[in-house]
Amino acid sequence: MSDTTSPLKTMNSGVEEEIVKPAWGAIFALTFGVIVLTAAQTLPVSLLTPMAADLHISEGLAGQTMTATSAAAFVTSLVIAFAARSLDRRVLLLLLAILQIASNLLVVAAPNPVLLLLARMLLGIALGGTWSFCAAVAMRLAPTPLVPRALSIIFGGGTIASIAAVPLGSVLGSVIGWRGVFLGVAALGLVALAWQFVALPSMPSRGRTRLATMMHVLWRPQIRIGMLGVLLLFAGRFAYFTYLRPFLESVTGVDVRALSLVQLGFGVASIVGTALAGAMLTHNLRLTLILLPLFMCALAVGLMTFGSHTLVTAGLVALWGFAFSVVPIGWTTWITRTVPEDAESGGGLFVATTQLAITLGAAVGGVAIDSSGAVGAIVVSAILLLLSLPATILAFRERKALPKVQTVSGEAA
Repeated sequence: MSDTTSPLKTMNSGVEEEIVKPAWGAIFALTFGVIVLTAAQTLPVSLLTPMAADLHISEGLAGQTMTATSAAAFVTSLVIAFAARSLDRRVLLLLLAILQIASNLLVVAAPNPVLLLLARMLLGIALGGTWSFCAAVAMRLAPTPLVPRALSIIFGGGTIASIAAVPLGSVLGSVIGWRGVFLGVAALGLVALAWQFVALPSMPSRGRTRLATMMHVLWRPQIRIGMLGVLLLFAGRFAYFTYLRPFLESVTGVDVRALSLVQLGFGVASIVGTALAGAMLTHNLRLTLILLPLFMCALAVGLMTFGSHTLVTAGLVALWGFAFSVVPIGWTTWITRTVPEDAESGGGLFVATTQLAITLGAAVGGVAIDSSGAVGAIVVSAILLLLSLPATILAFRERKALPKVQTVSGEAA
């Protein structure tokens, strides 16, 4: 790697100087890897029926491929900072990319559901590892003021992939079969691996992570409060989003065509929100993260009030997509500013918390929808969103009481 590629300079004392020039090539290479990774994670949603028929299993069992991926991602996010503490981060990301390719190739060759689930667990390791290091890697590829923009690009890739993978998977699956689709994703993974091999600079491990580091990070009052806010906010989102279709069908009364248009609007708005997130968060991170749950709670109330009106509902759903797309970028930016010296452990905690929140939100939303109908899930969502607000406010207030630490740019956090 040439000196112009590496974004970091090191002084004789071993303290890193401020990053002057962002390594956009490396950031876009990482983004493309995230796109392929997210597509691989999402594909079973559109391919469950042919997968189940080919393997002679139920669609419910085929759906466990998603659960296996999430469970492996959860465990990986908790231990990878320690397990990979001595690895150059460039080497680590390349190994995770190879693991992703291996997972998709094993899915293509899987003769039975056992090997299929094992293959999807490998994908979960790649997923949890990659997302856990995104914040720390972004800090090493871009100067501090541009970290939110770098993260918005990376998360934007994931957003686009999660939206496009389902319809594209359905169309391609009908033409080349579900195994052919996964083979195509494996080929894209090879492209991502080659791009990252060329573009990523060497990022030596700082060698500070111990098995107890994540617990030490979580023990800090500010982090505990912040992760509580993340847990409640993401749970509130998934208590609603998981059951969006039943709400639109039973309350709004949309047909399949209108449902597709509403979901398309949600996806487009999410992409717009991701594109604007960097500027919003750079302008005022604290205010943005405080206003988002309030705004989404107001949207939930709007859905409860005007849910029977198709056009109004479509607009509210789109605004929800816009608002939430900023959330993961905002909280990841908060981690880079709060624990810059332990951003890898902080990133792992964030990924683990969001995975737990997805499970929690879907569970309580399911109980609500079974007992009170589709509107019940919206009510639970609004309550969880409101409960996340005090934790969000306190996460920023608590910061002032902690000893100041030095960020990679030398500024006090």
